[in-house]
Amino acid sequence: MRKACVWGLCAAMAACLLGCGRARKPESGEITIAVIPKGTTHEFWKSIHAGAVKAERELGVRIIWKGPMKEDDREAQVAEVENFISRGVSGIVLAPTDAVSLAAPVESAVRNGIPVVIIDSGLKSEDYVSFVATDNYEGGRLAGEHLATLLGGQGNVAMLRYQEGSASTMNRERGFMDAIATHPGLKVISANQYGGATRETAYRASENLMAPHKTAGGDLTIQGLFCPNESTTFGMLRALQEAKLAGKVKFVGFDSSDKLVEALERGELDALTLQNPLKMGYLGVKTMVAHLKGEPVQKRVDTGVQIVTRENMNDPRVHEILVPDLDAWLK
Repeated sequence: MRKACVWGLCAAMAACLLGCGRARKPESGEITIAVIPKGTTHEFWKSIHAGAVKAERELGVRIIWKGPMKEDDREAQVAEVENFISRGVSGIVLAPTDAVSLAAPVESAVRNGIPVVIIDSGLKSEDYVSFVATDNYEGGRLAGEHLATLLGGQGNVAMLRYQEGSASTMNRERGFMDAIATHPGLKVISANQYGGATRETAYRASENLMAPHKTAGGDLTIQGLFCPNESTTFGMLRALQEAKLAGKVKFVGFDSSDKLVEALERGELDALTLQNPLKMGYLGVKTMVAHLKGEPVQKRVDTGVQIVTRENMNDPRVHEILVPDLDAWLK
């Protein structure tokens, strides 16, 4: 009798373990997908949201958009994942604020039968259905090569980093540094300051970065600048504008917003390294729906990256990504 009970217990545990990795089918028949961004204030995340809504309407599913206000609020994002596990959603599409701290919550979701698609930024885990994102290393490398071309391969270069733990921007920074290292005439004189999660913190960090490299006449001994995301690019732009240095230093940024597009038009920015966040949000949800329906999906989906300048910004295909019509999906 005792032996039979032990075998029964083992069988039950095995069935549980097998079921944990399997996508749960909603009882109502409706597919509900939680889409959790790093933050909700930057233009980049609004584009991700628009893409998710586009997929929602096209596929006839329900998305729930919810994330922390600030991109550095790891605890809030962990809480959101845990909340959606408790609610028993069909799947989660997540842009991890931190590659390490979000690994355990994602593994918990999978154990509870809720599959996860990762978007935008990587995770220190393989416990996900698919990773839908930019090739961030390549984006940083393209930015470095473009800045080297603008400078003719000669001069002092500085980079304002984003924040530690963000896999996407860390890969961009690494790609940029590797590209600059192939040009012996370029010297990186500052690459150890972090802008943080908001435009305001990035602005203050930009001022701190520039201060020791100003001449008595107010010019900079830096000839080239790179910033790896929208908030650091905006913060640096504002610091240059207030110091009356905008347009006097070759400046390559990352991502897009109305203010950055205007600065590109005025010549205060020389280039933007452009992702396709609307496509990322769209494919993140679409990949999850395909998985829930039992269809095969790719483990890695590259959503593309390119350099945008004043010369190509009005090309219709580029302009559509640079200035997306978010109102069509969010209003």
